[in-house]
Amino acid sequence: MRLLAAVVLVAGLAACSPPVPPAPTPAQAWAMAPADAKLATLYGESCKACHAVPGTGAPLVHDRKAWDPRWKQGEAVLLDHAVQGFRSMPAAGQCAACTPNDFNALIRFMAGREDSAS
Repeated sequence: MRLLAAVVLVAGLAACSPPVPPAPTPAQAWAMAPADAKLATLYGESCKACHAVPGTGAPLVHDRKAWDPRWKQGEAVLLDHAVQGFRSMPAAGQCAACTPNDFNALIRFMAGREDSAS
């Protein structure tokens, strides 16, 4: 009986979770930009070359399947990776004009988490 209750609970919780949207096509990824004009400029000058082009090794913008495991590490870790560099990601993402707040907003945008705030 407990097993049945657990299965029903898990199934119910899974039904409440919104589905992960599909990854954007390469054309959709290339066309995306943050709504904020300053962030759109920073994104276009620094992030887009890798995060909007499949095959670069960078998680594609708004590809929740690629971003969700990274997101689970926490925004502080993602900010550190952006600032310090991580694997193939250059330090500061080659964005000398980006502030920590800019990086946080850009990470949220790319991860498809614009509605999240920390």
